[in-house]
Amino acid sequence: MPFPVLFGITVVLGLAVWGAVASRYIWPALRERSSPENLKPILMLHGFRFLGLAFVLPGVVSPELPASFAQPVAYGDLISAILALLALATLGTRTGTVVIWIFNTFGAADLFFGFYQGSRISLPDTPGLLGAGYFILAAYVPLLLITHGLAFRILLRTKVVARSHSKLSTA
Repeated sequence: MPFPVLFGITVVLGLAVWGAVASRYIWPALRERSSPENLKPILMLHGFRFLGLAFVLPGVVSPELPASFAQPVAYGDLISAILALLALATLGTRTGTVVIWIFNTFGAADLFFGFYQGSRISLPDTPGLLGAGYFILAAYVPLLLITHGLAFRILLRTKVVARSHSKLSTA
């Protein structure tokens, strides 16, 4: 079977399996948590997006992997990880709500931009360019996309700023 077909199958199956896991296990667990606590697991998961730096590490990917793909993917993921951790640190505040929106919008756009860049350089047509980074795209990126969708769902359905328990708010 041609490599582009195999690559497509792995990404689609990754999305399908993570989608099933999310609908069966992740969403029901998050739905039961109070807001903004329900965003903590998603933000923690995205804190690991520093793994995208693998695309600029010699020995992980092929030296022929174009920098026009590798650098935006690597550094976009690093920025997403930092934003996720910043959102986690400020969770429950007005600033935190803004940071969560910024993280989720930037992080999702970063993943879609990576797919766009990959198609521009015909990444699926060139076996071996990704090296071990293949598993990031096949298994980890679908999970990230699914959890961005869940985060948008949470953000649009709930109030993610914790209520203040000061004397002024009760007066």
